[in-house]
Amino acid sequence: MGMGRFVEIKERLKMENEPRERIDPRARIVWAITGTIWAIVFILLASAFAVWVLNSPDLPSWVAWVAIILAIAYIPWGIILAPWLRLKFWRYEIREKEIEIQHGIFIIKRHLIPMVRVQHVDTEHGPIMRYFGLATLYISTAATRFPIPALPKEKAEELRGEISALARISDEDV
Repeated sequence: MGMGRFVEIKERLKMENEPRERIDPRARIVWAITGTIWAIVFILLASAFAVWVLNSPDLPSWVAWVAIILAIAYIPWGIILAPWLRLKFWRYEIREKEIEIQHGIFIIKRHLIPMVRVQHVDTEHGPIMRYFGLATLYISTAATRFPIPALPKEKAEELRGEISALARISDEDV
């Protein structure tokens, strides 16, 4: 495949009118750490399953090897590729009348949330996110809850107040 073909494919996959804001690049480190934890869990579970299969006279041994191979195959995905792709495609934009969120790797989803539908806004950060100074902003409507992950903690707090104020103004206009 020539370089011209690669550029053509890249242009065809480019999204139009994407939201402007990106999440913090430290998110990739947080997601890689989380992926490492999940990889360890999968390998331990696959190993336990393999021991059980190999000690079972009724099951073929290849089933154990498939479980181990699948757990090991998760490592490059969960630690390297998925965090990089998630960071590349996560975007958001806060406007006066709406919030737009875009996310996804293979299937890209775009949400447009009218300010009049916002019921409340929360921030959340676990121990890994807190260590890196990041937080997730959650925007709740009557129907669902929309996250904007891995924002710098100060920015998440600032956006929480801004969205709350814009939602009150929109609510008064109705």
